[in-house]
Amino acid sequence: MTTPHGGTSPTPASSGGFDAHHPPSPELISDCVHCGFCLPACPTYTLSGEEMNSPRGRIYQMQLINEGDATLDAAAVASFDNCLGCMACVTACPSGVQYDRLIESVRPQIERNWARSRSDRAFRGLIFRLFPYPGRLRVAAVLGALYQRLGIRRVLHRTGLLRRLPARLRALEALMPDVPLRSALRKTPDRSPARAVTAPATGDGGSRRTTARRTVGMVTGCVQQVFFAQVNEATVRVLTAEGCDVVAPPSQGCCGALSEHTGREEEAARRARQLIDTFEPLGVDVIVVNVAGCGSTLKEYGRLLADDPEYRERAEAFAAKVRDVSELLAELTPLAPRHPVAARLAHHEACHLAHAQGVREQPRAVLRSVPELEVVDIPEADMCCGSAGVYNLIQPRPAEELGRRKADNVRSTAPDAVVTANPGCLLQISRHLDKQLPVLHPVQVIDASIRGVRPW
Repeated sequence: MTTPHGGTSPTPASSGGFDAHHPPSPELISDCVHCGFCLPACPTYTLSGEEMNSPRGRIYQMQLINEGDATLDAAAVASFDNCLGCMACVTACPSGVQYDRLIESVRPQIERNWARSRSDRAFRGLIFRLFPYPGRLRVAAVLGALYQRLGIRRVLHRTGLLRRLPARLRALEALMPDVPLRSALRKTPDRSPARAVTAPATGDGGSRRTTARRTVGMVTGCVQQVFFAQVNEATVRVLTAEGCDVVAPPSQGCCGALSEHTGREEEAARRARQLIDTFEPLGVDVIVVNVAGCGSTLKEYGRLLADDPEYRERAEAFAAKVRDVSELLAELTPLAPRHPVAARLAHHEACHLAHAQGVREQPRAVLRSVPELEVVDIPEADMCCGSAGVYNLIQPRPAEELGRRKADNVRSTAPDAVVTANPGCLLQISRHLDKQLPVLHPVQVIDASIRGVRPW
C-alpha cells in the first residue's frame, strides 16, 4: 500500500519478527566483528554488565530476529528499549559499525510490531501530546510555576506522598525546571537584523561597508523556546552581534526529533515535511539549531524522507544547510569584542552533538574566544548523562544512575558552572547536582562575554 507521500505503508510482521519495511540491514549487521570495543563505551553495559545490554549484544539479537532464529519478544524489546541511543559506541567502534542506523531501524519495528502495555502506551502518549507543542508546554509551565510557588511541591516532598507515585511520574516531577512565567511566555522575534557591522570593502583596499554576513533561519525548538527561552534569546543576540540577520518563522512546528528517537517514524516524517515547508521559502543561507538532539535529526532529514519522492531532494537540501550554533560561530571570524569571564567551566558534551553529529571541537573553540575563561573536560566525558531525549522519563532507574554518576564527575572538576548544548542534559545534570551549580548553554556564556555581564 502507498502512503499519500509516495512511501510504502509497512505490513506488520506475522511471525513475531521484523516486518519488511526497512528492517536492520544484514550488510550493516555483518560489519560488527564482535571485538568488544563498544562495551566500555556503552552506558547500559557499564551499569548492568549484561551482554544483551551492549551494542554488540543488541546487534546479535537483530541478526537472530532477521534470520528467523529469534522473535521480537519481551526480552528483546526490553534490551532495545534500554539503549539510550547515545551513539558513544559509534565513536568507539574501530570497524565503523553504523549502530546508529541499526538501532534507528529497530525502534519503528517495535512500535509497529510489539504490543506495549496499556500504562506504557498511556505514558508515551502523554509525552507526545505535550512536548512537541509549545502552546501546551506554556500551559504546563504556568501550572508548574503555581505548583512550586504555592508550596504544593514542598508539602508533597515533606509528607512523602511523591514516593508513592510511579517511577516515571516521579521522574517527570523531579525534572520540572524553575521557569519564570515571563520567560516561558516570551517568543523569539520573527526577524532580528544584524547589528551594524563593518567589513572591508573590495576594490579600494581601505574603505569599509556595512553588510550582513549571513541570513540565518533559526529553529526555536519546542522545550527550548518555553523552558529555555533565555538560550534562544542569547542565540539571537550573539548571531546578530556577529553580523547575521536571524529569521525565526513563528509558524514552525516540532522538528520530529523526539518522535524519530523513539520509533514514531511516520510522525517524525510528517513533522519534517512541515518544517521543510516552513523554511524553504525563506531562502536563508544557514539553518541554525541550538539543541543537540534536534540538530542530529535535522541533519538526517534526507535519510528520514528517502522514500518520499516529493521531499527526498528537498530534505537533503534542507539538511545540508543545518548547523549547530557552535559550528556557525566557529566558521565566522569573531567581530563582536569579548569581555573577560573569569570562571572555570565544566564542559559536558551532549551525546547527540559529539557522537551523532561529530561536533566536538567547535564548542570548545568558541568558548576559547572568551578571555580568562577556563574550560575543563569531565571524567568519563563520553558517558551519557542519562537524559537521551525522553529516556530519563521512560527508563527512570538507569537514567538516575547515570545522572548521579555524571553529577559526581562534574563535582570532581570543582567548576564554577557547567555548560552543555542540549536542554535535556541541562535538566538532567541540574537535577542531579541538586541545583548547586549553574548549568548553562555555551551560547549563554558567549552572549554574556559580548555584553560584558556575568553569565549567572
